[in-house]
Amino acid sequence: MSPDVHSPVTARREFLGQTGLGLGLGRVALGWLLQQDRLLASPVGDASPNPLAPRSPMFPARANAIIQLFMAGGPSQLELFDYKPKLQQLNGQTVPPSFVEGKRFAFISNDAKCLGTTRAFKQYGECGAEVSELLPRTAEIVDNISFVRTMHTDNFNHGPAKLITQTGTTLFGRPSLGAWTVYGLGCESRDLPGYVVLHSGPRGPRGGSYLYSSGFLSSVYQGVPLRSQGDPILNLNNPAGVSRDRQGRVLRTINRLNKRRHEVTGDAEIEARIANYEMAYRMQASAPELIDLTQETADTLAMYGATPGEASFANNCLLARRLVERGVRFVTLFHTNWDHHGGPEGLEGHGPQSLEAACSAVDRPTAALVKDLKQRGMWDETLVLWGGEFGRTPMGEQRKPPGRDHHIDAYTVWLGGGGVRPGHSMGTTDELGFYPTDPDRAVHVHDLQATLLHLLGMDHLKLTYRFQGRDFRITDVGGKVVHELLSDSSGSG
Repeated sequence: MSPDVHSPVTARREFLGQTGLGLGLGRVALGWLLQQDRLLASPVGDASPNPLAPRSPMFPARANAIIQLFMAGGPSQLELFDYKPKLQQLNGQTVPPSFVEGKRFAFISNDAKCLGTTRAFKQYGECGAEVSELLPRTAEIVDNISFVRTMHTDNFNHGPAKLITQTGTTLFGRPSLGAWTVYGLGCESRDLPGYVVLHSGPRGPRGGSYLYSSGFLSSVYQGVPLRSQGDPILNLNNPAGVSRDRQGRVLRTINRLNKRRHEVTGDAEIEARIANYEMAYRMQASAPELIDLTQETADTLAMYGATPGEASFANNCLLARRLVERGVRFVTLFHTNWDHHGGPEGLEGHGPQSLEAACSAVDRPTAALVKDLKQRGMWDETLVLWGGEFGRTPMGEQRKPPGRDHHIDAYTVWLGGGGVRPGHSMGTTDELGFYPTDPDRAVHVHDLQATLLHLLGMDHLKLTYRFQGRDFRITDVGGKVVHELLSDSSGSG
């Protein structure tokens, strides 16, 4: 071959290089490959053919995902985390009027009797946090987490209080915290939803699917309930006689029609529909593998107390780790029942609806989840939140065994993981457990939501969506980042 005649390969390379297309096409190809491998994120608000494509946070994030352990019904902080010697002394006596003047409670009057606890408390860890005998495994992880003993909320009824915790308001139809998170950051998994919901316990939480709704956001951001036994999602598998290849052809045809319609209307919900169809198709392969806990080692199953094929909080905690491991952004575990007014649902006794039963179901797997995330190197990038919609009153209800009413002015939650200050307790309550002793260290639900988003690299004031003429956000018109809960290296964003 003469030196002035180039091979087709050489000519093509020179042509692309000389015309400048080589660099451009290379960037396109590289961008596509990075997007497929989920190594390329797009900023919040950027248009993307995939509404779930991962997006860059607003500022450097400390956490990539959240696992929310929701104790539906309202755990009693006075039996679990907030021991009150004075309440023990006043057991059976009418509560001093100064504590309840002008207050209303859901089921009891202001002259109800003080109720001390029968549970023993001890200090644990280097931080010296007090934890009840009901949660011996949780006591082992206190140096890894932060307690907030001064949480407060706005409504003492279960449904509205759950809605505030999850959506920031008592109104139906608003996006949940999980939906806002995926809207802001997208999802790092191509085969699973950005937001997954798991249930355990004798009944579902009051408030139902509104607690994990996408509200006025695209439906692609809503929570997807996943079952830990049987079919992971109802109606996910093909009916008899429909092969995966045939289904794929149908799906491609439907998506082509939807894309044509989207070109005409620009309707974002059509984009969401396309993404949901494609996600469901991929989940037919990914979901069964996800819930197959037999892939876990015997030691891991024993640590959680999980049994493959069962529907339990233990299995759900292990599934939550597997979900986050696969790139799911937000996982909520609802566990009922923590509504211990007394009688069968009492603070004492060993029945299936007792406080002891609820604690026994969640204590071991909760601690195992923290330990498992740590040993897998996931703890520093995963936020874990434990708590309910409110707490319980220092007064008791006259039932046998006794119980407590709903209390919204001071209750306890804990959080840990990515960017959270370890081994810390924030705030104290008065000698009977009614109110925070320092109002400046009281934490409203909106403050907690703002703090969680901050750790994910998002400003709650800027994570908004315009709907019906105004910009909405999860924290409504309130919320502030609680910097006391942040580790020293979390920064202020």
